Amino acid sequence: MRHRKKFNHLGRKTAHRKAMLSNMAISLIEHKRINTTVAKAKALRSFVEPLINRSKDDTTHSRRMVFRKLQNKHAVSELFREISQKVAEREGGYTRILKTGTRLGDNAEMCFIELVDYNENYFSDKSTQTKKKRTRRGKTKVSGEETTADIENSSKVEEKTEEVKDELVEDVKETEVETPADETENKEVEDKEKDNKEEGDKESK
Repeated sequence: MRHRKKFNHLGRKTAHRKAMLSNMAISLIEHKRINTTVAKAKALRSFVEPLINRSKDDTTHSRRMVFRKLQNKHAVSELFREISQKVAEREGGYTRILKTGTRLGDNAEMCFIELVDYNENYFSDKSTQTKKKRTRRGKTKVSGEETTADIENSSKVEEKTEEVKDELVEDVKETEVETPADETENKEVEDKEKDNKEEGDKESK
């Protein structure tokens, strides 16, 4: 009967489960990052984080208590020498779980479990990412003073508009056909002669 036993047994007996978690903790301390399933990673996190917390107090008693769990003197020495100094300012949350998808064979959820302070790329990527500045036109300016760049741009636009206007005026002048004064006079004389001829014809009739 497993009354009130809420932790994940991982399908193993007690001795097998403890040996597996001990080996995984040793690998995590030595390599700082291991690949495993999400269920094992969560069980390992609750197993290894109390050991890392105990390594901050470098005494004989705390070393014996950690060695009791790991049974590996090289891992214990590295934990107390290097990792304890690296996580000295951190009050908890020494590990991070990064999910990587599912395994092809049995579709198990896979992940990386790593020591937070040893993944420098995780922090550098966030620091280097800067938001792009977006410029929007038609915004009302807070202050009425215009910058020199705005003044220069406006002057250039005015010069271009004036040049375009001059070109248009010249084109219109070229297309316009001016009627000379002699032609207008000749037209008036011809009109008068026609009128006289019409009057003479009427009288003869």
